[in-house]
Amino acid sequence: QVPLLQTGGGSVQPGGSLTLSCNASMYAEEASVCLAWFRQVPGKEREVVATIKRTNNNMNYPDSVEGRFTISPDFPKNTVYLRMNDLRPEDTAMYICAARSWSASCWFAAVAGEYSYWGRGTQVTVSS
Repeated sequence: QVPLLQTGGGSVQPGGSLTLSCNASMYAEEASVCLAWFRQVPGKEREVVATIKRTNNNMNYPDSVEGRFTISPDFPKNTVYLRMNDLRPEDTAMYICAARSWSASCWFAAVAGEYSYWGRGTQVTVSS
């Protein structure tokens, strides 16, 4: 098992910002790793909110968070961050990071749920 250690999360008012972090040791060991952030609301399907491919830093987002969320890596620290700005009540969810080895498309692999390693999740609550 490759541990993914998540930190961050919490409660914030609408319009606020939060940053989540995910430490993935495999990031140092595999040059072609994909990293992704998902979110899960009870009773709803898990949604991918960001992916990044280490080889070319290619990033992808769904329309629901485009322009507000940013996934960014810190290679020396084997860490990937999710910066969330202009948060809305509908962003309230459990946020989970995940990783996998090489894929032609980190995004399509995420949409298909084909990631091998998962963090435990961290709750983000947006309310006034």
